[in-house]
Amino acid sequence: MKPGLEIRDSEFAQARGVAAEGSTDKAEASVLAFANPESRIPNSTGDAIAAYLQQHERKSLLRFITCGSVDDGKSTLIGRLLHDTQRLFEDQLAALDADSRRHGTRNGEVDYALLVDGLAAEREQGITIDVAYRYFGTDQRKFIVADCPGHEQYTRNMATGASTADLAVVLVDARKGLLTQTRRHSYIVSLLGIRHVLLAVNKMDLVDFDQEVFDRIVGEYRELAAKLGIENVHAVPLSALNGDNLTTASASTPWYTGPSVLEHLETVDVSHRAAEIGLRLPVQWVNRPHQDFRGFAGTITAGSVRPGDEIVALPSGRRSRVQRIVTADGDLAQAFAGQAVTLTLADELDISRGDVIASAAQPAQVADQFAAHLLWMDAKPLLPSRSYWLKIGTRTVAVSITEIKHKIDVNTQAQLAARQLELNEVAYCNLSLDQPIAFEAYRDNRGLGGFVLIDRQTNATVAAGTLDFALRRAENIHWQPVDVDKAARSRSKRQTPRCVWFTGLSGSGKSTIANLVDKQLHALGHHTFILDGDNVRHGLNKDLGFTDADRVENIRRVAEVAKLMTDAGLIVLVSFISPFRAERRLARELFGESEFVEVFVDTPLGEAERRDVKGLYAKARAGKIPNFTGIDSPYEAPESPELRLDTLEEDAQALAQRVVDYLRD
Repeated sequence: MKPGLEIRDSEFAQARGVAAEGSTDKAEASVLAFANPESRIPNSTGDAIAAYLQQHERKSLLRFITCGSVDDGKSTLIGRLLHDTQRLFEDQLAALDADSRRHGTRNGEVDYALLVDGLAAEREQGITIDVAYRYFGTDQRKFIVADCPGHEQYTRNMATGASTADLAVVLVDARKGLLTQTRRHSYIVSLLGIRHVLLAVNKMDLVDFDQEVFDRIVGEYRELAAKLGIENVHAVPLSALNGDNLTTASASTPWYTGPSVLEHLETVDVSHRAAEIGLRLPVQWVNRPHQDFRGFAGTITAGSVRPGDEIVALPSGRRSRVQRIVTADGDLAQAFAGQAVTLTLADELDISRGDVIASAAQPAQVADQFAAHLLWMDAKPLLPSRSYWLKIGTRTVAVSITEIKHKIDVNTQAQLAARQLELNEVAYCNLSLDQPIAFEAYRDNRGLGGFVLIDRQTNATVAAGTLDFALRRAENIHWQPVDVDKAARSRSKRQTPRCVWFTGLSGSGKSTIANLVDKQLHALGHHTFILDGDNVRHGLNKDLGFTDADRVENIRRVAEVAKLMTDAGLIVLVSFISPFRAERRLARELFGESEFVEVFVDTPLGEAERRDVKGLYAKARAGKIPNFTGIDSPYEAPESPELRLDTLEEDAQALAQRVVDYLRD
């Protein structure tokens, strides 16, 4: 091949097939002649290649996943499909033969799973760990297949592969029947909106192709599918290793008259209703190359659009009409779902990344509170009330889980009570966003109904979810304006409202210093109030314990109360251990610029334990107080507080004076 020429392997393989009567060099020259319009090489094969590539562009695309329990044969099925559809080169076949002798599980015979298992750990252990994507095609259709891990610990990877799939191939070992992971994966398939399942009952050769075994497994799976709302299930008796019913009908199953796996994949109709809900274009980029052009670029997730169509920008609700549909290949008369376009509008609307351009006749909904399904994918548990980033479409907003209504046993679909979520658990939750967004129910539009949660400290993706509906209270609760606002109350008190947040270990001296600051400010004529951790737990928060989830809720409530007090014009002194940075950051975000002052009362654990005025450390060491900060629950020290008070270098009175001086500057 000439340097710089890029052709898909499958296309080049087809080119070689077209030129079967000639040499490999001839086929390559034909591809080059077709790929380079300036080539003067006369070759009739080039016309055949051109015709093939045009046909290839018009083929439909099916995205599907393979899933199931460990060692059900997922990688073998894909590898055998690639082999039997002749999508492998001679060097790949040679490498497969060598790898089979070195890593394979078939005593030196060809191990087709090695075509997909690319990681060294996968080859050594004979399992799938990461999601492996493979691309291939036949004369009828193009395919993108994701080979998903079977182990429970890699459920996150499986959900990633399923998020873009139209169909799931669920493999079941004929000897074992439906297993826990089969049910788990089927539940996730249902959760992520896949409504077509090809049930591949594999390893039928190991049960002598017994029809009764096949019928029993199919019956059990159809019952499960009905519970999960999976509408379309087609079952195939299979031996992926030997190729029975994989690409063609097998003589070993005369009792089965349906299509093979490949025939079903080539013909199944996976069209959905997205086009029925009207135009949906999440804005990815505001295209402004010069002052005379302003367009809104993105990929249409549903519906279609023409110049002249009336649209609405969401969440603002402002309306306009489409002026042009701009693409790199020129303007279009109409664009459809799946196309990436730039729209120009007749009016100058304030639209930015994350907004949604929708059909004015069929607009999307807008809300800031939702009911949603959530799959937790992080080793650290989900804590209600903690703030995360929610990314939906092209928009990213702050979100907190206000309530875990129940978690779901994915094996039985039973609803269980829960106060937090652990790795791989699924729950039905209420979400609260910090601003309204345009959305669709996931069942109607994946692009505006599916989301991920991101940890605000680590930027790790910790959950995937699907929106169900907007909570009605989000539509019925509105902010009530008042005439006497914070500024008026501040003027009447002749002071700047502040929230002074003292944080540190138990016994660090927070309450002592806060009390001294309160006395000094009061003597200077300021209006203040102290919110102390122990005092608040006697009333407002007496229903909370000391688990991580309770600590998060404890701080959320106190922060909201402190905000109300600053709205009243007060200087509020908050003295709480508040061990987690995420919750202190959430508190800070409730206040205006310079209103929140974080004061880190820095006392080493050994010194705090030596003081132990309340005897709490001794009880914690004895195991009488679980989840005690500094002993068996972490304390995350502030990274950049406004004030750091070292209690080993100065006494409480001097440290209190430093706080007062800071507030008076």
